[in-house]
Amino acid sequence: MNSLTKTVLAATTAAALSTSYAVHAEDTIPGDQVVRNVVLVHGAFADASGWRGVYDILTARGYRVTLVQNPLTSLADDVAATRRVLDRQNGPAILVGHSWGGTVITEAGVHPNVVGLVYVAALSPDIGETTGQQYEGFSATPDFVIDIGQDGYGFLKDGKFKSGFAHDASDEDAAFLRDSQVPVNMSIFSTALENAAWRTKPSWAVIATEDKAFDLAMVRHMAQRIGAKVTEVFASHAVFMTQPRVVADTIHSAAQAVEVAVN
Repeated sequence: MNSLTKTVLAATTAAALSTSYAVHAEDTIPGDQVVRNVVLVHGAFADASGWRGVYDILTARGYRVTLVQNPLTSLADDVAATRRVLDRQNGPAILVGHSWGGTVITEAGVHPNVVGLVYVAALSPDIGETTGQQYEGFSATPDFVIDIGQDGYGFLKDGKFKSGFAHDASDEDAAFLRDSQVPVNMSIFSTALENAAWRTKPSWAVIATEDKAFDLAMVRHMAQRIGAKVTEVFASHAVFMTQPRVVADTIHSAAQAVEVAVN
């Protein structure tokens, strides 16, 4: 899996959390499609609520979508939370991760129910690597500022939250994300992985070209290394929320691509 395909998409408007997304009859999946399960894994400093737009689009198409609520206390805890959800799937599943969630799906994606991986503005370490190592050699991101407490847990700095995480979201949605942050145990970024599911399972990646959390060169490098089929979109790090149609279409494409292999 060392081929890289790029589809460059331009988008200029942010989608609100409460927006409904029309799905036409031709967009619904066939009744005999085997890959009908999707598991969504959120990243650090967030919870699963930002996936609502993606959830609505995919469920309207006929997918069974389940969201993982990561505790963000350790890699092992987040992987365990993801595996619990994967154990509940009634068939093959596409496993999707945003940001830190990419590390989680890389470790948890060796689960037998997983047939494909989708990385959404996400990290993808290799076996023996830590998440923190992925940043080495790439530019700093001055708008993405973390306040770390004495207990070792971090929040994104309030005054920098929108510019660093969700600059293409409405003020109201960015404020909701800021005020509903889930603090992350910063030690998780120094935990080495024992598995790298992308080595044995096909991968897709959605890259946000206006991401202020990651150096764009870093994200492109990771996607190329794992051999992902890439879609690039003009969006912030919160692409999972602000561009739900692009993300949902990528997940749908992944499910249809692996459908052939499953059958």
